[in-house]
Amino acid sequence: MKLTKLVELIKGQVLTKSTINETEIAGAMGADLMSDVLTSIKPESVLLTGLCNPQVVRTAMIADIHAIVFIRGKNPDQETIELANEENIPLIMTTFGLYEACGILYQAGLPSFE
Repeated sequence: MKLTKLVELIKGQVLTKSTINETEIAGAMGADLMSDVLTSIKPESVLLTGLCNPQVVRTAMIADIHAIVFIRGKNPDQETIELANEENIPLIMTTFGLYEACGILYQAGLPSFE
């Protein structure tokens, strides 16, 4: 799934300077425990989470996560946004909850990486 399509489906708001383009997203995972993410997620994925701190971006860097979606309208602090900008990792915010956002993406054909 193209990142542009993902943003459209979840009615996302981009929080970083990263260009939302035709980057291909291979799958998704919803989690708040970064240890779970590191043991389960596959490269070229999107992470949906309610955790809004720099550790989420650092986890994305290690796991080759192509974008992070913050759920329930949560906004990360400036330090998190700046780190994501430095690493060119798009941060996206949606007002959907985790269950609903994951469901929307799954129903649209994005595989689960959980």
